Amino acid sequence: MPKIEGLVTFLYYDDLAKAVRFYTEVMGLKIIVDQGWAKVLKLGSNSNIGLVDGKKGSLKPAKSKPVMITILVPDVDAWYHHLKKLDIETMSEPHDEPGMNLRQFMFKDPEGYIIEIQHFY
Repeated sequence: MPKIEGLVTFLYYDDLAKAVRFYTEVMGLKIIVDQGWAKVLKLGSNSNIGLVDGKKGSLKPAKSKPVMITILVPDVDAWYHHLKKLDIETMSEPHDEPGMNLRQFMFKDPEGYIIEIQHFY
């Protein structure tokens, strides 16, 4: 079987600069590939997120954002307080989902993609 090394999930934006600021300054991600109109940011050891200028990429941004990015973290509440200090509006407060053995909350990025911050227990 051929080896898989990692994953990049690409999201398409009308305002790429605003998305880059959000993911680097608010989320603390580092750009590992910069192609100008597309940037890949390191999310985890083998996972990345790609931010693409919707005017130049192979897909176009849509008003509906039927994608949810789930970011696994060791401390959900620390992330919640970090975002609140930066006046980021959240869709929910941190809460446990006992039947699913996880703690999570959600918020949206600048163009409406849902981000879930989650920890399995």
